Amino acid sequence: MHLVGVRVELPTNNPIVLLREAEGEHRVLPIFIGAVEATAIAFALQGVVTPRPMTHDLMRDMLTDLGFTLDRVTITELREGTFFAELSLTGNGKTIVVSSRPSDAIALAARLGTSLFAEEAVLDEAGVLVTDEDEDVEVEKFREFLEQVNPEDFAS
Repeated sequence: MHLVGVRVELPTNNPIVLLREAEGEHRVLPIFIGAVEATAIAFALQGVVTPRPMTHDLMRDMLTDLGFTLDRVTITELREGTFFAELSLTGNGKTIVVSSRPSDAIALAARLGTSLFAEEAVLDEAGVLVTDEDEDVEVEKFREFLEQVNPEDFAS
């Protein structure tokens, strides 16, 4: 999956992260997320460095300092309207899998350059085919969102 970006769904103003299939039908997987997580993902995509580390920066630094790598993030399930994800980590001679909210997993993956995946069943249930024209509109909305986000909003 490719991380397309984050946008705000109108008229509710709810943030959504958009993932697109790298191969196949190139379906888009829209996942509603919280405002803080949307900002965290947007900051990672923009390369914004905040005055103090955000939670996902802390997670990245801890994993790195402990000698772990984030091998992959997988959106594993959609149950009763809620997405689930897993982090696959390797370190100290072993591989572990940790359950995560997709938004946290994506924010961490964006900081580490980790590959994103989605189970086929999730894409079959929630994936959306998007035309090139629709994608141009999404990119423009994402740019508008990025223009409204300020690092100072999270300086505390």
